[in-house]
Amino acid sequence: MEMKLDTQKAQPATRNLKISISYPPLESDKGIPLLSQNRQFQWFSEPTYIYPMVPAYAATLLKENGFEVIWDDGIAEGLTYEQWIDRIKKEKPDVIAIETKTPVVKRHWKIINDLKQLATRNPQPVTVLMGDHVTALPEESMVNSQVDFVLTGGDYDFLLLNLCRSLAIRNPQPATRNFQLSTDLSPGIWYREEGRIKNTGQCELNHDLNSLPPIDRDLTKWKLYSEKNGNYKYLPGTYTMAARDCWWGKCSFCSWTTIYPGAKYRAQSPGKMLDEVGMLVEKYGVREIMDDSGTFPVGEWLAEFCQGMIKRGYNKRVKIDCNMRFGILGEQEYKMMAKAGFRFILFGLESANQKTLDRIDKNLKIEKIAEGVKFAKQAGLDPHITVMMGYPWETKEDARKTIELAQHLFKCGYVDTLQATIVIPYPGTPLFKECKENGWLLTEDWDRYDMREQIMSSPVSGEDIKELTQMLYKSFISPQFFLRKVLSIRGADDLRFFWRAGKKIIGHLTDFKAGERPC
Repeated sequence: MEMKLDTQKAQPATRNLKISISYPPLESDKGIPLLSQNRQFQWFSEPTYIYPMVPAYAATLLKENGFEVIWDDGIAEGLTYEQWIDRIKKEKPDVIAIETKTPVVKRHWKIINDLKQLATRNPQPVTVLMGDHVTALPEESMVNSQVDFVLTGGDYDFLLLNLCRSLAIRNPQPATRNFQLSTDLSPGIWYREEGRIKNTGQCELNHDLNSLPPIDRDLTKWKLYSEKNGNYKYLPGTYTMAARDCWWGKCSFCSWTTIYPGAKYRAQSPGKMLDEVGMLVEKYGVREIMDDSGTFPVGEWLAEFCQGMIKRGYNKRVKIDCNMRFGILGEQEYKMMAKAGFRFILFGLESANQKTLDRIDKNLKIEKIAEGVKFAKQAGLDPHITVMMGYPWETKEDARKTIELAQHLFKCGYVDTLQATIVIPYPGTPLFKECKENGWLLTEDWDRYDMREQIMSSPVSGEDIKELTQMLYKSFISPQFFLRKVLSIRGADDLRFFWRAGKKIIGHLTDFKAGERPC
């Protein structure tokens, strides 16, 4: 493909471009890749699909601006790689945009190179990579693959629209396409010009989220993601994203601080969010909504949203789930949320050791943990905690303190569910930088950053870290916990949820099974 950079704005394309938002199948004995809309990549034995909000906004923006859009999630659709390639050959998209992450970026490089080999039978598509890994290391993908564009930063829905507007087809040939590229590319885009890698500078997170149209849920095949998700108690469920992303945005391990630093936190208006909830309830019959903002907006925003949920009657028709930080809300605010229809509240606990919380810049005091989940539970909410094992400075005794705290919270009835993971230092994060400076990295083979093994040197062995992670998943086991769950059953939704949750737990125990690392 020949790419020319003109000093004049490109003329309109001879026809509308066909854009594919793609998740190519990633076949592996490790399981199903949890890739889309995910801050920490994992392979899951039990399939879990998260609705990819930013790519869904991208698809909607493109369609509303006159482009032909294909929603192409080969992972959620269960396609084989051969089936997916056949579909690409049949659809012949002009542009293929792929969200990538560290543990699968090398696989995506190969897929992009495979797509370029279709030129003998199919015109070469323009390929685009986007996401946190390529934001941290954009040039790496340009050097190691034939990718045409890399979109950096978290507003890659706006950037993809900008890019496609800037591409104009000129005299398509049977095996190749000649594109003309105007100079009105937004900051944050990497590209090639006459064999050289260039970019438009630092990405800017200054787009108005209120300008986004409601996501076209039919175009983006929302039903693919409406059931196989452990967060949902009431089906069908779906996702929203009120804000980008976390107003703290400094946790040293979080890959999304690369694309959404806390200082750039933005939220759509409460009214716009309420309108979206209403559409999901009225048009699609959604019964549970997981909002995937890194931290849900608080203060006046939260109060206005809760009041609107009650006033419009949505609190009686749908349950709302969200991410929240410890130590921010009080007992009355949790009661307000429960009245407004909130159900599931996800807290990032991460560790029970104050030195670790300070070191990862969590801005959290240990004493706030039990208090926070207690307030939420007493208000009638279902608290969920996330915890990590394998910090380079934590001993086995430190890790056991975290397990003991989790056991205590379950025994007291303060939390309902837990997610345990192994700490991974993603490129672009402060933790990755600290690992480089201290020589803690055991490998920089990105394939191995998939939470199936220890990546950082630690006082605790890799096998012990897996065993400790499994112990976290077993921390709920107590007579008190099971008795409370039995007494909480109110109907078929509860029974089905407990059945699905049990399958997820068994799958997670398999995911962190000690022994030889899967191929």
